[in-house]
Amino acid sequence: MAEANTVPVTILTGFLGSGKTTLLNRILKEDHGHRIAVIENEFGEVGVDNAILESGSEQIVEMNNGCICCTVRGDLIRILGSLKQRRDKGELKFDRVIIETTGMADPGPVAQTFFVDEEIGEYYLLDSILTVVDAKHAKTQLDEFHEAQEQVGFADRILMSKTDLVGEAEVKSLTERIKRMNPRAPIKPVHFGEAPIAEILDIRGFNLNAVLELDPQFLTEDHHEHHDEVESFVFRSDRPFDGEKLEQFLGGMIQVYGPDLLRYKGVLWMKGKAKRVVFQGVHMMMGGDVGKPWGKGEKKSSILVFIGKKLPKDLFIAGLEQCLAGAKVA
Repeated sequence: MAEANTVPVTILTGFLGSGKTTLLNRILKEDHGHRIAVIENEFGEVGVDNAILESGSEQIVEMNNGCICCTVRGDLIRILGSLKQRRDKGELKFDRVIIETTGMADPGPVAQTFFVDEEIGEYYLLDSILTVVDAKHAKTQLDEFHEAQEQVGFADRILMSKTDLVGEAEVKSLTERIKRMNPRAPIKPVHFGEAPIAEILDIRGFNLNAVLELDPQFLTEDHHEHHDEVESFVFRSDRPFDGEKLEQFLGGMIQVYGPDLLRYKGVLWMKGKAKRVVFQGVHMMMGGDVGKPWGKGEKKSSILVFIGKKLPKDLFIAGLEQCLAGAKVA
């Protein structure tokens, strides 16, 4: 199929909490005329990004239960194939796809999908790999996690978030480090996902030859490892939270376990609030925003996902139970 007729695909990657979903939300809300199908992959048994994304008519498909680059790669091929069939039949209208990977994904094997499956490779064009780098936490992440290094190494464009939270010297040092790791990828600061669409879509940044120089086994290797100490767990409730109790509890837990809390986020039902609250955090930094109103007749509930290193799951779950409205303090 000629390139002009293929569907361009952007792989959006970056470590946990770097700002991928914020950027994606910004893309989906902007009036740019693009019709976008989104494939979401999250680390753990359940995802919350689908609830966080403020999409209009975009098609959003979630993939959970593992890393997009290994255990669910078959699902990725299946979903891309399904989107193709529905588009060809006129059931779906989209002119591009964005794949947001889990923060623990190595983007190399994701990109590999478009070259090892003939049908997928003929229908879809891998446009670029965009990597969001968290200026506040990147040094530690690059030191400790192979995945963070791979995300930088495979990037065609790098968007550096949270530069306002660090000094100029730290930004300069991180920029120099990234350039040593990947001299071919332009680096641009991005504030709350505000990046020109022209610098994100249709940039034709992916170059297979350049990738093969970086990783000669790119088209053949199928081995991938994760840090086994990184785990996730989920808290759900169909009772509302007491806002004051929740803030106090989470504040205390973050003070103790913040360094090991890689990412935590959720959609919350708060007592006395007509709208859901979107809650997100990375290490010691957390915050909440007012989300969409609860729909008429919609069942209200809360879901929180925690990703970290050797976290005391039972302690978190018990504490969150105590934060629900009407809960008796033990």
